[in-house]
Amino acid sequence: MTLLAKALIRDHRKRPWNILFSILGVALGVAIVVAVDIANSSASRAFEMSLETVTGRATHQVLGGPAGLDETLYAQLRRQGFRESAPVVEGHVQTRGETFTLLGLEPFAEAPFRDYADGIRGEGVSALVTDVDAVMLSARTAARLDLESGDRFTLSIRGREETVTLRSVLDTDEPGLDGIMLADIAHAQVLLQRLGQLDRIDLILPDDQALERLRTLLPEGAEVMATQSRNEATLQMSRAFHINLTAMSLLALLVGAFLIYNTMIFSVLRRRRLLATLRMQGMTGAELFRLVMTEALLVGLIGSVLGLLAGTLIGQFLLQMVTRTVSDMYFVLTVTELHLTLWVVLKGLLLGIAATLAAALGPAWEAARISPRDALSRSTLERGVGRLMPWLIGAGLILMGLGWILVQWPSQSLLLGFAALFLLILGYALLIPPALLMLARSLTGPMGATFGAVGRLSARGVSAGMSRAGPATAALALAVSATIGVGVMVESFRTTVDVWLGQTLQSDVYVSAPGRSGVGVNPTLPDDARSRVEALEAVETVSTARRVHVHSPQGTVEVMAVDPAPRTPEGYRYRAGDGATAWQALENQDAVLISEPLAWRLSLGLNDTLTLRTDRGPREFTIVGVVQEYGSDRGLVTVHRALYDRYWDDPGVASLGIYLRDGIALDPALEDIRAAVADLEAPVLVTASGEIREMSMDIFDRTFAITHILRLLTVGVAFIGILSALMALQMERSKENAVLRATGVTPGELGGMVALQSGLLGLAAGLLAMPLGLLMSQVLIEVINLRSFGWSMQHDVSPRVLMEGLWLALLAALLAGIYPGLRMARARPAEHLREE
Repeated sequence: MTLLAKALIRDHRKRPWNILFSILGVALGVAIVVAVDIANSSASRAFEMSLETVTGRATHQVLGGPAGLDETLYAQLRRQGFRESAPVVEGHVQTRGETFTLLGLEPFAEAPFRDYADGIRGEGVSALVTDVDAVMLSARTAARLDLESGDRFTLSIRGREETVTLRSVLDTDEPGLDGIMLADIAHAQVLLQRLGQLDRIDLILPDDQALERLRTLLPEGAEVMATQSRNEATLQMSRAFHINLTAMSLLALLVGAFLIYNTMIFSVLRRRRLLATLRMQGMTGAELFRLVMTEALLVGLIGSVLGLLAGTLIGQFLLQMVTRTVSDMYFVLTVTELHLTLWVVLKGLLLGIAATLAAALGPAWEAARISPRDALSRSTLERGVGRLMPWLIGAGLILMGLGWILVQWPSQSLLLGFAALFLLILGYALLIPPALLMLARSLTGPMGATFGAVGRLSARGVSAGMSRAGPATAALALAVSATIGVGVMVESFRTTVDVWLGQTLQSDVYVSAPGRSGVGVNPTLPDDARSRVEALEAVETVSTARRVHVHSPQGTVEVMAVDPAPRTPEGYRYRAGDGATAWQALENQDAVLISEPLAWRLSLGLNDTLTLRTDRGPREFTIVGVVQEYGSDRGLVTVHRALYDRYWDDPGVASLGIYLRDGIALDPALEDIRAAVADLEAPVLVTASGEIREMSMDIFDRTFAITHILRLLTVGVAFIGILSALMALQMERSKENAVLRATGVTPGELGGMVALQSGLLGLAAGLLAMPLGLLMSQVLIEVINLRSFGWSMQHDVSPRVLMEGLWLALLAALLAGIYPGLRMARARPAEHLREE
């Protein structure tokens, strides 16, 4: 071991907090990135495995319209020689607090498609086919639900309860079966009330010739799709959500990189006397550079490993939130295990080590090139930092200019939007040290007038120690700006959605079929529900709605068929088109309204045409309006019920919008409506519009809960940075503070000076975070959100969010200053005044 290495190790043993802060900063930054990666990859992998389990080795699928396929089509295809085919019925059921996909299969046709079909042969086939209430689960799922073969349990299906028996347990550890319940197709049709109907027919087609022959045999309204393309379209639904989470985690790593830079530069600065002494004893600059970089490599490696461990624990918590959000917004998802891949591990290690080495490069170069004489003088360094300020301003303005050019660049690329955002953040971060210097100098007089000599010394101390205070303040300002930017975006989005719900929910009461619509899942009301409601004296008029998934050349789109009441059109807000003429066209022409996300995703506008696959074959519909709609980020097509009945053989109604007569009280009307529909053949939900609005906002808040967690973690990273900066500042000034003590400054005054410096850094970080936070919110709303989801929203700057950011910065800085202040107040002047 070299003399230099021994000297540095002894120094770390004497003052371990510096390297501990470095390791902690790396660990926190890496932990956030790894946690988000684990949550994203686990959720995505779980859904991919579920899709693979459901689709098996099928190369193609025959799909129908909202009403599904007539089961006789399967027999016809088998007779025509398509032997590798299997009918499927699927829907969602709930039991014991979990939601499962009920998969109705034909056991004798399953062998070519799904590996786990081997487990339902023999006794399994007999149980499924002969027992009218039989279902099957994987062994792992049965154990999780505390079920054994032969146990009876209850399923909740669209408000109904059905009792089934677990007749057999599949002896397989296939993870894709965790969210799946198997049943014979006839039993599944009974449970899902789809007698005589199929959701799809799976096929294995050998070549294109077989595909073309199949197309000639299909009836109108049926189509064949490649399984891979359909699965990819489904996965694409949540991809923007996962990208946004990843970007938030990288922001935390960026703040962590500032922290690493802080601690590494402080490590070099604090030891400059030791380094200068070693240089005078013959150590070369190259040796110093190599050792500082080696030290940084070890810090990065240890911090990254700890970050991987911490990220795994945090990822378990985030996974629950991601799963809940995906289930709320996109599709039912069951995740029972973390998916920690080699790529996630390598990515965490590489990011942590690369960020540490990049942050240490400047300090290492500084340690290598500075002369021993200059190293012994701190003023030399601070003068160098002062000369650097104009360059920081120029570089910051250039980066922000490049970022703004990318913001204005005509593109739908989400990655380009994030690149623009990160350029703006980096450019602004370079402007923070010069701004802090100007702020500290401008506050010297006011602080002196308010707090006397202690106040004046505090302000001058900050301006005299920019090499430490600048990066620390930048890290805290970046973290707080992220809090402000995301907070303003969320508040703006929340306000927009709340206003939209108030405009859209025109009816007083809604009667709906339990369950959420999905591909192959289309709950409907009993036939006589509408007539019973309309017969009530309190009811003035009723509108109906039916929401289904329809296939198009651009993928699956959601279609809502509306039979409007007179006030229904008032609930629509148009981005393009006129409401009065639009509804006339909807009723009398082949016309549709499309939502803003669909218009953005497919680059459609007013008077363009949209092709939908109907039960009469593909049809083109003219777009007569683009409307605001926040219920789906994939887009919604609104059609008049008369047009829907003309092209789709689906008479069902999913919900009724009930308008009460003037002067009718809501609560008694709700009781009358519930009594009128109580004895229908299937249960229905009766909900006041206010309750729907409240439930919708609860889902909104759950969706952004993970964003708030990431914001707090990012501020935690910055808190470590500001604490290490204040510790280093006080260590650097130990002799100056000792002189102050010797000239009559009391321990309380010295502690107060540290507190004032902490407050000044926190105030500066909070104030400087506001412009960047507002800029970030504008980019998030007008670029990132629009390119991710296609939603436009009003930019609502809440003073509460700005003040929360300011108080957060002040609180973090003041808390970080407690320990350094106490330490300096308790220090003995004689120890620091003694010459070494």
